[in-house]
Order: sequence, then structure tokens, then C-alpha cells
Amino acid sequence: MSAARLRAASGRFTVAVVVGILLLATGFLVPVEPRLAMAVAGGLLLLGLTALRAEALPLASMATLVVIERVGGDSLNLSASDAVLFVAFWAAVVLAPRPFSPPLRALLWLTVVYQVAALFTVIANPYTANAVEWVHGWLLTGGALVVGWAVGRSGRASAGLALFVGGSCAIAALTVLSAAVAWASTGELGPVYLDQPWGMHKNFIGCVLGFAAVVVYARPSWLAWPRSVTWAAFWLCTAGVVASQARQALVGLGVAVVVLALRPEPGRRRNLVVLLAVVPAMVAVVSMVREQLESGNEFNSAYTRLTWYQQAVEVWQSSPWVGIGLRWWTAGRSEYEFQPPNAELEVLTSTGVVGLVGFLVMMLGSVVVLWRVDRRFGTLAAALVLSRFVQAQFDLFWVSVQVSVPFVLAGVILGARAWEQARAAPPPTPVDSEPVDPEPVVPEPVVPEPAVPEPAGPPLRTAPTEVPA
Repeated sequence: MSAARLRAASGRFTVAVVVGILLLATGFLVPVEPRLAMAVAGGLLLLGLTALRAEALPLASMATLVVIERVGGDSLNLSASDAVLFVAFWAAVVLAPRPFSPPLRALLWLTVVYQVAALFTVIANPYTANAVEWVHGWLLTGGALVVGWAVGRSGRASAGLALFVGGSCAIAALTVLSAAVAWASTGELGPVYLDQPWGMHKNFIGCVLGFAAVVVYARPSWLAWPRSVTWAAFWLCTAGVVASQARQALVGLGVAVVVLALRPEPGRRRNLVVLLAVVPAMVAVVSMVREQLESGNEFNSAYTRLTWYQQAVEVWQSSPWVGIGLRWWTAGRSEYEFQPPNAELEVLTSTGVVGLVGFLVMMLGSVVVLWRVDRRFGTLAAALVLSRFVQAQFDLFWVSVQVSVPFVLAGVILGARAWEQARAAPPPTPVDSEPVDPEPVVPEPVVPEPAVPEPAGPPLRTAPTEVPA
């Protein structure tokens, strides 16, 4: 049996064992946590499909990336997106195509750099939430990359991205509708917080819709999406970002659009109308912040952020090198109970200077690695990761879905590039088959031609040919 078939068979056996264990667990969950039991049952169905299609579970997870409904009660405190991503990660590790491409391996090593840097705070501050969040943090970065790779490398990049964009468009439509209803009833446009189909904060809405808008604005040729559909999705998602009034999402979207417009795919041109619209959007954001600062209201978001910045510096000074632990604001590690609304301050207070160095290496290094990939693929992936980094300069960084989405999408893009390269390359020669000795070539015997005997007697003479004068 070849190595590839042996790995596939062992992977399917592992899936069967996991399904059996989860079937037993589901029976105990039904009377205690029926909603969680339903989620596990759906996961079992998808796990069963992996016996037929290895990419079934990672592909299905693309539709749940935007689902932040809490499952498992207060004891687990997990979102549906986190739970499905966790299960899809193991399916991708066991069944995803190998080998990983060099850019993906580089990104995975960059996530390991941050994990090693953050390990110092886990050791220095031993409490349960610290260790759990350390594992959770890698799932949102490295684990998300592997799940995305499984989708793209199996040739399902278009379907996977369509599932994500479709779910985002549904949220955008609800956001715009909610803003329109509020304006019609009160005559004012305020931030949008959705309650159905699950509770969604305005910053979550804006950030996720911003990622979807970046994907459909790029519209890479290898997706083969209709231009009219992508433009409609782009303006819908952009309207959702504006209606949510998530300023950091609007800034992140503007930066990503500028990057895509200035570095287009070879042979394609970008619409400069969208690029020109970025300037008034940035001016509007600056004006909103200036109005809040000039209002004198110490309870608005701008003043509150300034206060949190000062308090975050105080927390960091108590342990400058390794921080006071991950998610310290929920573990009673300080007199303050807020998550710093800035990526660098959040990492500084949690993991100290050591962790901040690892964090910057991971984020900036990821942008550099993706920037060097073929422009048809790498520019979009780099713009997504850069957009998240820009968003987090004005808001929280380690928020599950907002972190996992750009890394999953980057993994899908790298997998799509590897899949295209594999299709273009000639089929490899199997190395696990026994060489077949060629049949010996027996030369045909050479039979000499028989000699023709000369005629007996004197040679015949012919009359000379007359040449006319």
C-alpha cells in the first residue's frame, strides 16, 4: 500500500474513533445541554462526511465563522465559531493534503514565535484561564491557517469563500435594515447592535463585514465570480460597516482597499471611484473622534479609551517583562476589569515586552510573507491580515472571530495557490512502486544477401551511339 493511501486509511480510522467517542458524549449532553447536544450531533454528521470527502468539515466551518452564539453555558463560554473551528482543525490536521506550501509553513512558524514568547507569562502567572487562553490564541491563528489550507488545497476555495461572504451579506442586510428602521422611527442614526439571530456587537459587525468587503473588492480571477454579484456584495457589506458605526472597521477597510488598488492583479485595473471614496470616509472618522473629544463628555468612547490607555500603562508597569497573564481582566489579576482597546497595550499588559516582540514578529512577519507570494493570491491575503492589525490599533485584538477570520481566509488563499500549482505541474512519478525490468531486446539475425553469379562468356558489346554533327 502506498504512503498516501496508508495515511488516508489511518485518518479515516481516527475519524471513526472520534465519532464513536462523541456519540457516547452526546447521549449524556442531551438532558443537560440540549443546544450543545444539537451542535455536537451536527458535528458528528459532518465528521461522517469526512469519510467520503476529506474537506467536508473544514469547508462547512466556513459557514459558521460568523456565528458567535455562545454554546456550552458559562462553564465552557465558547462561541459556535470557536467550537466548529476546533473540530475542523483536527479534521484538517489528519486529512488535509500534504505537504504544506513554504509560505504556509513560514506563517505557522511565525505563530509559534508568538506562542513561545507568550509562554513566559503562562509560567510566571499560573492560573487556569492563562493556560486555556494560550492554547485558544494559537487555535485562532495557526489552527485557523490549517483549516483554511484544507479548504483551498482541496480545490474548494471558491465555495469556501462564497459561504463566508454569503453569511456576511446576510448580516449586512440585517444591519442596514435595522439602521433604516431606527432612522425612520427616531430620525437619528446610531450604532447598530443586532439581537437576532444572535447577539452581535457593532464592532463585531463592522470588522467581519469589512473582511467580506475586502474579499469581494479584490475579486481575484481564480475565483471566477461574476463582477455584478461581487460589486453588489461589496456595496452591501460597505453599507453595513457604515451603518454599524464601527470606526476601526471603516479605517481597516480603507487601508485594505488602498493596498488592493495600488497593487492590482496583473492584467487588471481597479475602479478608482472606490479609492476616492476612502478619503472622505477617513475624514468622517477623524471628525467623529474630534467631536467627541471637544464635547467634554467624559463618558463617550473617545474619552473612555484615553482613560483605559492610562490604566493599561499602570497595569503593564506592575510586570513589564512578562505581563500579568492572558485575559487578566476576567481573572481578578488587577483592580481594573477591562480589555485594553489597543493591540500593543493589550499584549503588553498580558505578556509584557517579551510577548509584544513576539506579537509584532507574528503580525508584521505575516504581512511580509504574504506580500511576497504571487500577486494574484498574496495581495489579498496580506490586505486581510493588515486590515485586522489596523483595526486593532483602535479596539480589542484578541476577540475570537475577528482574529480567526483573516487567518482562515489567508489559509484558503494559500491553499488555492498550491492547488493551482499542483494542477499545472506534470504528474509525479510514483516512488513507492517496484521498478519493472524492461524486456531484453533481442537483435534480429542478419541474413546476408545471396551473391549473384556473373554470366559466363565474353562481355556483351553495344554499338556506339551516333552523335549528330
